Amino acid sequence: MIPERKERQQELSDDLFLPVQNPSSSAEMIAKPSISYWKDAWMRLSGNKLSMAGLVMLILLVLMAIFGPLLTPYSYDHQVLTEGNLPPSSEHWFGTDNLGRDMFTRTWNGARISLFVGFMAAIIDFIIGVAYGGFSGYKGGRTDNFMMRIIEILYGLPYLLMVILLMVVMGPGLFTIIIALTVTGWVGMARIVRGQVLQLKNAEHVLASRTFGASAGRVIRKNLLPNTMGPIIVQMTLTVPTAIFAEAFLSFLGLGVQAPVASWGVMANDGLSVILSGHWWRLFFPAFFISLTMFAFNVLGDGLQDALDPKLRK
Repeated sequence: MIPERKERQQELSDDLFLPVQNPSSSAEMIAKPSISYWKDAWMRLSGNKLSMAGLVMLILLVLMAIFGPLLTPYSYDHQVLTEGNLPPSSEHWFGTDNLGRDMFTRTWNGARISLFVGFMAAIIDFIIGVAYGGFSGYKGGRTDNFMMRIIEILYGLPYLLMVILLMVVMGPGLFTIIIALTVTGWVGMARIVRGQVLQLKNAEHVLASRTFGASAGRVIRKNLLPNTMGPIIVQMTLTVPTAIFAEAFLSFLGLGVQAPVASWGVMANDGLSVILSGHWWRLFFPAFFISLTMFAFNVLGDGLQDALDPKLRK
């Protein structure tokens, strides 16, 4: 075997080996352009057809909530008793209720209330949860233990009982619903932010900022929060449909907004009582848009969770 190897080595000459032509100018060229984190997240999100469908649905819902009531000559509380319980037609696109009020106008006025409650609850949860969770995770030690015990107490309070007590004390209304939803709604956001801050507060760029004398507020605002925005945005997209469903549920029980104000929950409650009479449109349209909004937010939240996950970045 050894003589054969020597013969093969002798057959190999320098002419068989040529250097690769790689000039210095092209050696340092970037083969692939750099893509920012947010641009990469958008590319991955846009590749998710179901999530993009949910985003389009939400944009259309918001546009119709803004401009929908302007497409008809009726107001949400305009009553024409002689036109009660009319089925959908060219004059009344979603039909009318028992008082002759146009269901199309009331549906999109209800969308305004439901989306307003959902977005306000998400914004308030964001402000309180980020501030509380960020400070708790950054401080750590006894401060973190004390603040987390407060969260555990709030998390254990019966939600419906608190809502009923607030309704008794403050009276039913839109403002009371927002307060009731945000009394304990920020707890989940605070937990997520705290967990992210605990993972990042010992990173090199955070330690460098602290070494140069940056205050705790500046470190949290400049170094920690930008790196936790992915989970925060996902949590907000899941908070909105939860708040919308809670508002519809409370209004359905009579604890939310009161007539004649239009709300999807109020309209569903009114439509349920006449569903056996054949007036199906009175329950169908508010229930359909509640379900559609919940579906759109949830599929968008799932898509954002995958798109903003740095572990899945290519």
